[in-house]
Amino acid sequence: MNTELTIHPFCHQRWCIPGSNFKCCLLFEEMNILFVTVVGYLLYSGLLSEIIIRTGSPPIKNITVAYKFKQGPYKKSGQLFTESCSIGPELSSIGVFYDDPKKVPGENCRCAVGSILSEGDARPSEELLHLYEKFGFRVFSFPEVTHVVSASFPHRTPLSILFGVQKVYPQLDTYIKERKLCAHPFLEIYKDNRIHYMSPLGRQGDFYVPEVRQDPDRRRLGEDDSEEDRETDISGADSNSECSSGSGVLMSVSRETSLTPSIVPSLLRRRGGDEDSRGRSSSASSFEELDMELPGGQEEEEAEVDNFSINKHLERGIVAGEEE
Repeated sequence: MNTELTIHPFCHQRWCIPGSNFKCCLLFEEMNILFVTVVGYLLYSGLLSEIIIRTGSPPIKNITVAYKFKQGPYKKSGQLFTESCSIGPELSSIGVFYDDPKKVPGENCRCAVGSILSEGDARPSEELLHLYEKFGFRVFSFPEVTHVVSASFPHRTPLSILFGVQKVYPQLDTYIKERKLCAHPFLEIYKDNRIHYMSPLGRQGDFYVPEVRQDPDRRRLGEDDSEEDRETDISGADSNSECSSGSGVLMSVSRETSLTPSIVPSLLRRRGGDEDSRGRSSSASSFEELDMELPGGQEEEEAEVDNFSINKHLERGIVAGEEE
């Protein structure tokens, strides 16, 4: 029997043996179908999806979540997502990631993963609360903030999660660094067949679960942080913005401060020298570059309130100085 390889007249392959034309064509067609299927699956999973980073309103309101805390490599957090989804498959999932794996060793990276029990004014049912607590989950609430850095990615297949991590986070990191924003921690919200990535620009301390706040090894505001970092408030509306040049972990848990007291001292110091003025103007210019999305008229109202409060504080300072 002649087994010499020849070029098939239809599929043009050299590995066809005379007398096996049908098998050759069938194998070639199967390979084509497999290739098209794989490419289609990758595209459907979001391989070429456009990533749009924006600064504006968050994709969620205030929420109550059931979570489990984990310290270790983020790639092992998938089991917590699986566990929470098995308890409440109809609920949206959430993951909160507190450390930058590029700066913090994998075994020290911290996250909280679970399910969103309620959003907005709705209250979670007692049945859900008891069910999650039965399986070792803890309950915590996150506030609604006015400004976040956010992006979204299609969630259609398990590969969508991998593509989202590889495509979204590098662009988020670049966006935040270019604009010198104070944004942490990072949240992933799996809702309505989308993965919403967001990082608050204010009230960051309210997004840190008790396990992170009680961590004795976490950095605090201290000698390594400048006075300007302590007063940073990128959002212009949320008063408790804490930032660091370190791993992006919580610097302090301060909920009682207000916007105006943090602004007035800086305004008074600004009159003391040109150098401080130049530093502040640089920070202000980076804020103006943000693509903020606010309801109509809100910016004007906030500006009027801030100006009024500032003037009042200045007047009180002047009167106090004259009395002394």
